[in-house]
Amino acid sequence: MKIETKRLTLREPRIGDWKDLVDGLNNLNISKNTLTIPYPYTKKDALEYLNRCSKKKKDKESYKFFIELRKEKKVIGAIDLNDYKKDQGTAETGSWINERYQKKGYITEAKIAVNDFVFHKLKLRKLKSKVFKENKASQKTQERMGYQKEGVLRKESICKPTKKIHDDIVYGLLKEEWEKARPKVIKHLNKKIKKLENRK
Repeated sequence: MKIETKRLTLREPRIGDWKDLVDGLNNLNISKNTLTIPYPYTKKDALEYLNRCSKKKKDKESYKFFIELRKEKKVIGAIDLNDYKKDQGTAETGSWINERYQKKGYITEAKIAVNDFVFHKLKLRKLKSKVFKENKASQKTQERMGYQKEGVLRKESICKPTKKIHDDIVYGLLKEEWEKARPKVIKHLNKKIKKLENRK
């Protein structure tokens, strides 16, 4: 599975990606907003994860898209589709991006492509997402993408690297909500890309 966008390639994980994973995930600012990513994040952690991904390639209950920056041939993040229920028409999504590549529109660009894949190729009707209450940046991204806040799960999750207990904010995105939000999201992304290009 591979999806091409203007600046990115979204593709399956490869064993050779381990250096890029360590570069992006050996950072508490990233792992503190996730459920299971350890910190420190080592070569051993990366290889164990990539080997698990390799064994699950035929698992149609999940999709893992590594976000590769085409210009640098570097993996800068990932978007997962978990708990994929074809019969229910739903899946849960989560993502991360290397801190050095944030605020450049890459995660928005990747999410546009994945949302289109979910709603048009997989024919799902709803995406779900959980965000720690403290993770304001991710909440802002979700809402810009058209997600609706559906509730709060109190003291729901323990973050592996920090051992802190978090409330989870639950977001949902229906297909029709995505179709409505999509033009605005693309317009926002194009403005950001143009702004970045003008700085060069």
